[in-house]
Amino acid sequence: MEIRPAQPDELEEVGRLTGEVYVADGYVAEADGYVRELLDTPRRAREAELWAAVEDGLILGSVTFCPVGSSYREIGRDDEGEFRMLAVSPAARGRGVGRALVELCLRRSRELGYAGVRMSTMDRMTSAHRIYERLGFTRAPEDDWSPEPGVALLAYVTTLDA
Repeated sequence: MEIRPAQPDELEEVGRLTGEVYVADGYVAEADGYVRELLDTPRRAREAELWAAVEDGLILGSVTFCPVGSSYREIGRDDEGEFRMLAVSPAARGRGVGRALVELCLRRSRELGYAGVRMSTMDRMTSAHRIYERLGFTRAPEDDWSPEPGVALLAYVTTLDA
């Protein structure tokens, strides 16, 4: 498995996979406006860093890393990285793809000299919560928020070693 920036010819597949995962796992309804945002990978690739986990030409998963200045940032401080829209293909789950994508975000944050990483996750994304906690993230309830009624986002944060 290789973790690398999503290539232009992969953007549509990355968006499709992300949208399908969020809908199939019950995080958003197919008609939800957020699905359009998940599918808009050309914008994500322009305004953030869109990374893909790839093996034998197949997209296994992806994540959007949001450095300082990215329009996709939600709760990150000026000395922190942030990531969003983590998705792993159901066929690739249990193989460490999600962990590898989060580790990429930690590595990018170190490369950029950030002191930590902060991110939001839906309260129902319990499998992802376990990955974050195993990688040293802790809950930051003071940053929990809701973008719309019925959607509870939990904040997680970790401090990076120099």
